[in-house]
Amino acid sequence: MSNETHVLMDEIAIRRALTRIAHEILEKNKGIDDCVLVGIRTRGVHLAQRLAEKIAEIEGAPIPWGELDVTAYRDDRSSVAEAKGNGKELLMNPADVSVHDKKVILFDDVLYTGRTIRAAMDALMDCGRPQMIQLAVLADRGHRELPIRPDYIGKNIPTSKSEEIVVALQETDGKDEVTIIQNRGE
Repeated sequence: MSNETHVLMDEIAIRRALTRIAHEILEKNKGIDDCVLVGIRTRGVHLAQRLAEKIAEIEGAPIPWGELDVTAYRDDRSSVAEAKGNGKELLMNPADVSVHDKKVILFDDVLYTGRTIRAAMDALMDCGRPQMIQLAVLADRGHRELPIRPDYIGKNIPTSKSEEIVVALQETDGKDEVTIIQNRGE
């Protein structure tokens, strides 16, 4: 079996997508009042931080942001109830970022089946009751298993189930790019 890799977004394309998403968020929410950005670990956190910086640059005011660990809420763990009991103490970081009665913009790198987003919504509800939850993703590859749709999309990337989307970010991988790996059978 051989794999072909193609770059779909480079550093410039990622920066442009984040700038566009920032403007769309500001337009849809009429500014940043009562808004909070929440990045889903790991790469969603870096994207949320970049987006917060971009919005602060545009608006001239900071937007609160935090990170969310959804590991304990994943439905692919052997015992969800056991995982929830062991992982609740590290959901929101920083802990002083409140989601109660806020417009929460969740940010993840790739949207695929929707299961991570479902886990994130469950985790958010345990942190408080948001006024509204919106979803931003850098790449939407389709193949949803749950009725989840992003509000803000960096790039739609139709894929087959045998393909893989890989997001590399400077903070964790030393470069910014989105690639697709096409698995070819021999």
